[in-house]
This record gives sequence, C-alpha cells and structure tokens, in this order.
Amino acid sequence: MDIDAFVSAHRPVWDRLEDLIRRRRSLDGAEVDELVDLYQRVATHLSLVRSASADPILVGRLSALVARARSAVTGAHTPAWREFIRFFTVSFPVVAYRARWWWLGTTVAFLLVSTVVAAWVAGNPGVQASIATPAEIDQLVNHDFADYYSEHPAASFAGQVWTNNAWVAMQMIIMAILLGLPIPYLLWQNALNVAVSAGLMAAHGKLDIFFGLITPHGLLELTAVFLAAAVGMRLGWTVVDPGPRKRGEVLAEQGRAVMSVALGLVVVLFVSGLIEGLVTPSSLPTWARVGIGVVAEAAFLAYVIFFGRRAVAAQETGDLERAPDLAPTAG
Repeated sequence: MDIDAFVSAHRPVWDRLEDLIRRRRSLDGAEVDELVDLYQRVATHLSLVRSASADPILVGRLSALVARARSAVTGAHTPAWREFIRFFTVSFPVVAYRARWWWLGTTVAFLLVSTVVAAWVAGNPGVQASIATPAEIDQLVNHDFADYYSEHPAASFAGQVWTNNAWVAMQMIIMAILLGLPIPYLLWQNALNVAVSAGLMAAHGKLDIFFGLITPHGLLELTAVFLAAAVGMRLGWTVVDPGPRKRGEVLAEQGRAVMSVALGLVVVLFVSGLIEGLVTPSSLPTWARVGIGVVAEAAFLAYVIFFGRRAVAAQETGDLERAPDLAPTAG
C-alpha cells in the first residue's frame, strides 16, 4: 500500500468525520446518517492501515478518530447531574405511579385494620388492662407519648427518626427478595403499634393530642412505608403472573425498579424525619403543624402523579438499566 496516496485519497473523509463529531449535538437527520456511514468507512480504513502499514502515527490518529466516532454514534453516558435529574423525574416516580393500585390497596388495608383495632382497644377496658397496668397507661397518655417528640435535641432526634423510618422501609424492600411474602406481617405489626397507641389515647380523651402529634410527619412517613410495601409485594406477584414476557426477565426488571424506590425513599423519609424532629415538637399551633404535614403529603403525591403519569406515557418502566444514553439526534 502506498501510504501517502492512501492518506491523500481519504483525508477529506476523515476531516469530514472530525467535523461531524464536533457538531454531534446539533446534527440534522441527514448528517446523523452521514456520521454513521463515515464511522463505518473510517473503521475499515483503520483495519486496512493496521494490516498494511507500520506507521504508528497514522494508526494512532485513525484509532482515536474511530473511538470518538463510536462514542458519538452509540452514545456517551450522561453526566452525573443528568442521571440525578432523570432519577427523580422518571425512574422513581414512574415506579411509584405504576404501583399505585398496590399502594392504594396497602394504604386502605392498613388504615382499616388500625381503625378497627384502635376502636376495639378504646372500647374494652379488659383489653387495655392486658396491654399495660393503669399506671403505665397513665404515664403513656399523659406524658410519654408527647414527651417522645421533645425529649431529645431536634437535630439529633430528626437523625434518629430518619434512620428508624428508613430501616422500616428498607425492611419492606428487603422482603421483596422473599417475593414480598413477609410484608403483610410487617404491616400488621406496624398497624397494631399505631392502633394500640391510638386506642389508649382515645380511651382517655387524648385523641386530639394523638392526631396533632402524629399527623404532621405521619402522613408522609406512612405513605413512604406503604409505597415500599406495595412495590415489594408487586415484585412477588410478578413471579405468579409475569404476563406475556419471560418470568426471569420481568422479575429482573421489577427488581431493579424496586431499587429505584429504595433510593428515592431515602429522600422522602429524610423530609419526614425533618418534620418529625423539627415541626412536630415545635411551639407552632396544632393547625399549623398539621398543615405542614398535609402540604408535604400533597406535594409528594402531586409529584408522583405528575412525573409518573408523564413517564408512563413515554413508556418508561423505572428500570435503572434502561436509562438512555446520549446519542446524536436529528435537530
């Protein structure tokens, strides 16, 4: 091969490919097609040069050009900040939105069980006596329940609450490994804990204090727990009914989607922990504290519905492995 003649004949192609690579984010449709074609041609040139020439400079230049063209054609990984934005505008909300019926069912079942058990406890002195002694109950309803939210420094308490709530939600996620089978039991245990406290407070005329203290943070906190439980149980149901696709494929996809929820709930529970540590024990009037909790809950649900519905319309699944790379597109 006459290397000088080869370079002279193909240099315009290489220069044109260089130009297209530089402008890859603003190419029109025809230029995108040209970029792909030139990438393939220059890759062939590189193969020829490697087999017929010992010129390391030319081989190096063409190797670098082909590598850059391959990146432009197949797509480069998105910057970290774009991945972050995509996660919170697509991956997390779409999984939550797709699990909305499981989520709603979990919420209704929990509230129904809690209400029934709380009413049973409140209306039966014998049940109350089996739970604790009169002195212990008096201590709980008149001191301990309210003091729990103010006996520690706010910042420290918020950190403890966040850690505890995150652990409860993570238990739900972890149980997804067991196909979600233990999740109803965990929900039952948490429903009993809430119901017993509510029943004892109601029996002593303290139900207003109960809701005044638990509502500001409890709305968002329990919503996060219900979501974690819903996606965990939905993953288990995938094994029973995978639909028209292969069971292993759907299970892997749903498993990765569950991890999206696990990561997203870290932030949600952090907000809930801040409210519980800073707002619940504050000197604000009850209506203001409850109002903050309602606003936080409404904002979260609106966020999931808006971004989740939009992502579903774009046929997103929340699968972390399906996040698109950047690729040249027609302008």
